[in-house]
Amino acid sequence: MNKNRYDYIICGGGASGLLLAYRICNDPFFDDRSILLIEKDTKNTNDRTWCFWESGKGDLEEIVHKTWNKAYFNANDFEMDFSLEPFSYKMIRSLDFYQSMKIKLAEFDQLTQIKAKVSSIDENIVTTEVQSYHGGLIFSSIYNSKSLVQQKKYPVLLQHFVGQVVQTQKPCFDTGKIDFMNFNVPQKGNTRFMYLLPLSPNKALLEYTLFSKNILEKKEYLDAIAAFLKELPTGGYEVIEEEEGEIPMTCYRFDLKNSSNLLLIGTAGGWTKPSTGYTFQRINEKTKELVGFLKKGQPLSRFGKRDRFWFYDLLFIDVLANDNPHGVDLFKRMFKKNSPEVIFKFLDEKSSLWQEFQIMRSFNVRQFVNALWKRIF
Repeated sequence: MNKNRYDYIICGGGASGLLLAYRICNDPFFDDRSILLIEKDTKNTNDRTWCFWESGKGDLEEIVHKTWNKAYFNANDFEMDFSLEPFSYKMIRSLDFYQSMKIKLAEFDQLTQIKAKVSSIDENIVTTEVQSYHGGLIFSSIYNSKSLVQQKKYPVLLQHFVGQVVQTQKPCFDTGKIDFMNFNVPQKGNTRFMYLLPLSPNKALLEYTLFSKNILEKKEYLDAIAAFLKELPTGGYEVIEEEEGEIPMTCYRFDLKNSSNLLLIGTAGGWTKPSTGYTFQRINEKTKELVGFLKKGQPLSRFGKRDRFWFYDLLFIDVLANDNPHGVDLFKRMFKKNSPEVIFKFLDEKSSLWQEFQIMRSFNVRQFVNALWKRIF
């Protein structure tokens, strides 16, 4: 075999690239295929935290750092504590994920991993700063926002945040319950909320999160977290970890850049849920689907089709972008008028048409009719 020719080349060794590499290598169907994984960074730090809800035990249970069964929602004059059953809310630390994948992928002889920066992808050729590689099929999770921000057809919001893990002097966190969305913070013309994951009575991850078009100066995120903690009986606290993120919330057609032998994956492929910014569990499920799809030998451009949930997200983002200062009202209406189980099924895209109708009835109908009218005409 030519050392620069591979059946599959995966560009990017984040969550989607690593999971795809593992699922391909772990399936006996692909035992005779050669795989190249290219990643420019050494993944040896806890650079992010992934969270998702799931019913029962999943296939990544061994690296789940923390699980919760209850949650809290607060939106101005409405608040509620609720059970997440039949779901659990789970946290995976990226370092645990990277280390687990490193151990598992080391077992597969057909996989080659190199540390390099991808310069270009042209037809079947992936070029790095050092040399070029030929791939029968190419999968890329390398996110490029240029085409996204240049287009005007689809609104682009960002889920952007800064998070801090704090250690408090006094126990002040309820370890069994997360703050799923706490809008009890100044909105300042955007959709803003605090997200809190208690790790112990004296330790928690707090993320100041916005759904808006523009990011803030870092100090504004940090000041908001400090103001929120000031209202809690912490007895003083120490920041022991920090993270930040910026996730696109859009129905932009990333998939139109796919071809018969190139597939964009992860956030770069539009796998992020547009209306929420949740990505990790969708990556987990879509990599499974993709492995099944590869066995059929069809062009990669046929993988993944738009459905009614894409259209729901399209209208939701249209409304949220058009009336961002009052985004809190959208989420308040949804939680006030529907059971959490139905909401999470809807966000998982596993709800029935009747449940989706009930969700839609929760909102200001005029806003969505106007958004629909503009989309049609």
